[in-house]
Amino acid sequence: MADQPVSSVPVAPDGLSSRARWFIETQGVRVHRRDIRRHRDAWLQRGVPAAEIERATAFQDRWGGLALPPAPFYEGGPRVLGAGRPEETPAGWSFGAGDCRVSMAYGFMIGPEGAFGIDADRWTPLHAGIEGWVESLALAGHARRWATTVTRVTGRAVEALDLGAFEPVPEVQGVTDSWWRGEDSLIAVYRGEAVGLDAPRCLEALVYGGLDEWGLHGG
Repeated sequence: MADQPVSSVPVAPDGLSSRARWFIETQGVRVHRRDIRRHRDAWLQRGVPAAEIERATAFQDRWGGLALPPAPFYEGGPRVLGAGRPEETPAGWSFGAGDCRVSMAYGFMIGPEGAFGIDADRWTPLHAGIEGWVESLALAGHARRWATTVTRVTGRAVEALDLGAFEPVPEVQGVTDSWWRGEDSLIAVYRGEAVGLDAPRCLEALVYGGLDEWGLHGG
């Protein structure tokens, strides 16, 4: 079966916030999407369970070929979302979520429970699903446009941030990483590299200040 051509203008999948849909459809690009169904027989012969092939295929159908602006951390995240061959790992069956933009010490994966994360010294889920990763990208782009100040916090200083008056942002489906919404600011906490590489110095947070009601939510 030949790869199917698609429009370069992406259409956001269902189930996202209006902010994330706007982000995908105005900032994203849909590029050539591989048809991984052609590999099904070969993968089965290599011992990949049929259920894992279906899981990767569903991801490819929904997200494959979507290129989004770079993330503020993880050297920008995947260049283009796309499913790789499922592989059995110590954490369970996983598959690649897209190639890195630069040479990295880890790759981006969809884990056995569907979480999006990094395969570093250990499997480290960042968000409970790829939707959470996309929501976090959209929120970062939105916060960057509307904040009057952006403060970078690193290392042990991140642990000293007082989040008592903040609420978690649920749509990002935070696991190791998280977003927090306060009275006039948003805080993004990136713990993935610190946990996955056992490198506390990699702990980082971005504090977006001076936000009004629209700046705090944006859809």
